[in-house]
Amino acid sequence: MKIEQQLGADVRAAIQALYGQEVPDNLIQLQKTKREFEGHLTLVVFPLLRTSRKKPEDTAQEIGDYLVANSDAVARFNVVKGFLNLVIAPAKWVELLADVNAAPNYGFTAPTEGSPLVMIEYSSPNTNKPLHLGHVRNNLLGWSLAQIMEANGNRVVKTNIVNDRGIHICKSMLAWLKYGNGETPESSGKKGDHLIGDYYVAFDKHYREEVKALAAQYQAEGMDEEAATEKAKKEAPLIKEAHEMLVKWEQGDEEVRALWRKMNEWVYAGFDETYKALGVSFDKIYYESDTYLEGREKVEEGLAKGLFYRKPDGSVWADLTAEGLDEKLLLRADGTSVYMTQDIGTAKLRFQDFPIDKMIYVVGNEQNYHFQVLSILLDKLGFEWGKSLVHFSYGMVELPNGKMKSREGTVVDADDLVAEMVRQARETADESGKFADMSEDEKAQVARIVGMGALKYFLLKVDARKNMLFNPEESIDFNGNTGPFIQYTYARIRSILRKAEDAGIKVPAALPTDVELSTKEEDIVQHVADFAAVVRQAGQEYSPSAVASYCYDLVKEYNQFYHDFSILREEDAKKQAFRLVLSANVAKVVRLGMSLLGIEMPERM
Repeated sequence: MKIEQQLGADVRAAIQALYGQEVPDNLIQLQKTKREFEGHLTLVVFPLLRTSRKKPEDTAQEIGDYLVANSDAVARFNVVKGFLNLVIAPAKWVELLADVNAAPNYGFTAPTEGSPLVMIEYSSPNTNKPLHLGHVRNNLLGWSLAQIMEANGNRVVKTNIVNDRGIHICKSMLAWLKYGNGETPESSGKKGDHLIGDYYVAFDKHYREEVKALAAQYQAEGMDEEAATEKAKKEAPLIKEAHEMLVKWEQGDEEVRALWRKMNEWVYAGFDETYKALGVSFDKIYYESDTYLEGREKVEEGLAKGLFYRKPDGSVWADLTAEGLDEKLLLRADGTSVYMTQDIGTAKLRFQDFPIDKMIYVVGNEQNYHFQVLSILLDKLGFEWGKSLVHFSYGMVELPNGKMKSREGTVVDADDLVAEMVRQARETADESGKFADMSEDEKAQVARIVGMGALKYFLLKVDARKNMLFNPEESIDFNGNTGPFIQYTYARIRSILRKAEDAGIKVPAALPTDVELSTKEEDIVQHVADFAAVVRQAGQEYSPSAVASYCYDLVKEYNQFYHDFSILREEDAKKQAFRLVLSANVAKVVRLGMSLLGIEMPERM
């Protein structure tokens, strides 16, 4: 039992014995004792005065006397006005650490066959360009959420919806046909997603040139600049050809479909490499080319039931004014789908495939309204989890020089970013001499672990709802609130434990119960034990950043302890044994916490 839980029960027993009444749980308020007073936990007495009918100081004194006499958790106490500061008995800290030590996966709840099924959608790439920094944040958040939800006892299915159809795909295809000369990933030596992305950028370049020339022509014919530009954007030959290709695709033209399949396969092979480097994967991948027709069918079904209505031009709409929103287009006049229709179709297929209890969409905050509408529509269409779907809305990643733009080729490419982080980790470690006694293979492995740890931690430590500025140089620092700092502390503890083993010092199976502890050691035990509550909080609030903050605070506290106290040179055998077990459990909990962020921990650094 946690110390707070036992103390809560003991305080209730004290009030019953002293005043003959039971009190509700919300009146027993325990909080951490302020630093200026002696004590670990403080009971706020004021809510209990109606029961005791005595002064705050007298009530606190009586409860304190009772606890010292009757509770093995309280060693002594002091009273400051209406606050009862309780000093926890040393044996309780040992008992608490023993509980943590006995659980290999402390803080985690293993899912069972009867656990709720949570589906998490993340990544959602387009097949016309490689993954970039924004996708990296999305993938890392999605993967971390999946680990956190599973650690809270849920069954989890990780899904991806690939946007593999539409005008943007046709732009890349058309540019490849016009300017590609049969280029392939093999002939170019490029990853497939990079190759296709180059042609998306090429399309935009040539399209802009056409628009500029046409606009100048229209202006020369007497149109004003704005009208000329708008007309040029619609009349440019390239965009017309792209739309014609899209129509052919929609009609199932085999030549267009064959090219589409070939180019998409190149992209998927490239995506798979990037996902592997990021350490993320999926249990099921859906494709919009499969789901958009399902969505159209579901919308037609809703139309027949009177849930939606058709306008005179043939388009289908949902009237959400009763819900305080507006009217939402679901099918265009020509019968083609919009994004909302595709999401409805994807939901239909997912619900057929899995008995989903909760659906979490990891999508940027620019889509907040979209998911508000989707939730209402899915509920109207009879999806049990529709009303309670979760849009895990996150902020954008920005660079020191502003936002990224795919069409202009000004994005931070995910593959380049990963390679650069690993390179920086290697360079930083080489300069510091940390790799001096490692083999080349070990150096490469540690550089990968540290580089990826730096990237993941930097992107996950920030509250996901906030926009963030990404600075690679800051993330790779071995000091401060960074992944490498936490990894280095873990590696330091592992080194201590190896040295203890080499010296013949065994980490005891059972902790000594009569060891004298410092306040710092008690604080660290409490901090380690708090991990279970942090995992629960992260699951309830969908908050990877809560786990990141916890891990940083714990290693920071441990480093202060390491600086001030001896471990291997401690002469008192009981203190040494306790500190070794404490260190081992700090390392264990940090490893578990960082695993929820998808971050590996190196044994050496």
